[in-house]
Amino acid sequence: MILGNLYPLLLGILHPYRGTLVGVIGYHRIDWENKKTSLGYWLDPTVQGRGIMTRAARTMVDHAFFHLGLNRLEIRAATENTRSRRVAERLGFTLEGIIREAEWLGDRFVDHAVYGLLAREWKAYAEKERTR
Repeated sequence: MILGNLYPLLLGILHPYRGTLVGVIGYHRIDWENKKTSLGYWLDPTVQGRGIMTRAARTMVDHAFFHLGLNRLEIRAATENTRSRRVAERLGFTLEGIIREAEWLGDRFVDHAVYGLLAREWKAYAEKERTR
């Protein structure tokens, strides 16, 4: 598979003015046969709430659908992680369900909210944004 050695892909996110590393974003293992992957990200709490992660995630969604030809993207976030969940919601992902005790975090298990987005949904969203 072309690009097979490049994925999973992890990229740094630089502060827009200082140029310092403030976060990471990337695709987890890509399932080329089923044309899907999941998107993960982390952002330094000192720069959260400024739209940095939403912009980075939008770029990764565009890349997945328009350049890699994937059909489905998924984002999973701890149910209590409202900032991470809002990124998915702002980008039009659909909450598809809750997975109970999906991850050991710190000293306890946390539930995950699972969000999904299909290529056709993103293309319709992107077209709507262009005509605004």
